[in-house]
Amino acid sequence: MAIEKITMPQLGESVTEGTISSWLVKEGDTVNKYDPIAEVLTDKVNAEVPSSFSGIIKEIVAKEDETIAVGELMCYIEVEGSNESKASSEPTDSTNTEQEAVSEKEEQPMKKRFSPAVLRLAQEHDIDLTHVNGSGRGGRITRKDIEAIIDSGNIPKPTTDKPTSVQQETASEPVKQSAPLRAKAPTAETGDIEIPVTGVRKAIAQNMVRSKTEIPHAWMMVEVDVTNLVELRDSMKQEFKQKEGFSLTYFAFFVKAVAQALKEYPQLNSTWAGDKIIQRKDINLSIAVAKDQELFVPVIKNADEKSIKGIAKDIVTLANKARSGGLSSADMQGGTFTVNNTGSFGSVQSMGVINHPQAAILQIESIVKRPVIIDGMFAARDMVNICLSLDHRILDGLICGQFLKRVKKILENMSKDNTSVY
Repeated sequence: MAIEKITMPQLGESVTEGTISSWLVKEGDTVNKYDPIAEVLTDKVNAEVPSSFSGIIKEIVAKEDETIAVGELMCYIEVEGSNESKASSEPTDSTNTEQEAVSEKEEQPMKKRFSPAVLRLAQEHDIDLTHVNGSGRGGRITRKDIEAIIDSGNIPKPTTDKPTSVQQETASEPVKQSAPLRAKAPTAETGDIEIPVTGVRKAIAQNMVRSKTEIPHAWMMVEVDVTNLVELRDSMKQEFKQKEGFSLTYFAFFVKAVAQALKEYPQLNSTWAGDKIIQRKDINLSIAVAKDQELFVPVIKNADEKSIKGIAKDIVTLANKARSGGLSSADMQGGTFTVNNTGSFGSVQSMGVINHPQAAILQIESIVKRPVIIDGMFAARDMVNICLSLDHRILDGLICGQFLKRVKKILENMSKDNTSVY
């Protein structure tokens, strides 16, 4: 028998770490290769991690609710191998010493290995990483460590002044200065309810902090007259449901309009990548789907190539999968722009937080009948606000204003006379 390691896999593009939301096995369990052994949370989706081997789980190293980097150790598994079982399972004292020495050599460099996310945050906030104690394996600094420092306000800065002693470095003026910056955590009073922050809510919080910390947000809004669109949809929704077996929602029309406008203004279909901007070829639209208190952001792939009917079908399919726990990591990957249907809650104006690392998010608000002046006379019209949050590193008001103007024109021209859903 031989002992093998199972490490945190790469569960999606730009994913650098994951949180163990639950173990599906325990020490001593026998598993087959590809059997799921743990649920791991990355951004806003729970993904099952399969076993890389067939064997017996010997030791679980990563604890539930612990966040570890891609490639870090999750557990040990005993598998069938060569006749070196005794050498691996019952090492002599000298072997133990050699293994400890090797382990030390392997772990020491980990302190100086930084993920791209850690380096980016450190550079943007001028954090001296030599003064940061990492919580990862071998003292490795994780994104969570950097975010905690940013939240505390106690930013270690590069310095050319050497302390004359260890005591001066650890217990002098910088410590005194940082004390007022640390906010005391609120405490529960009698009758209050404490709700642990775990699972999806914890991932959402981390992603929102990262988005607002790294991305300089700006915001724009236009109002759109969708009277003709409402008439079009209402005239065919019953027949469509009977024929296709699923509902034709307003949201499908909005997603189609956004996909069409993104083809004409591809700057909004971009990602910030440090020293460059990546303009994405595929238009993959992320949509927000709620399940109880959890929020998922599955992706409609190649939305610009689909009809309104095809988009409507994707919306229903992804929403049903989210609510039944059937979303896969593939359903969540590859999003290039987010469209959020805030109007389903009755909202009429809101500013969305950008879905990192995308360049923008568009909020579709509630359709409201309002009096509007047309040709000098009041008329009752169906109006909707569409609100765009943008990454000001990538986009400016000019291009975003043109994009919103185009979306508005597409929506206002949708009618029974010139729009097909097929």
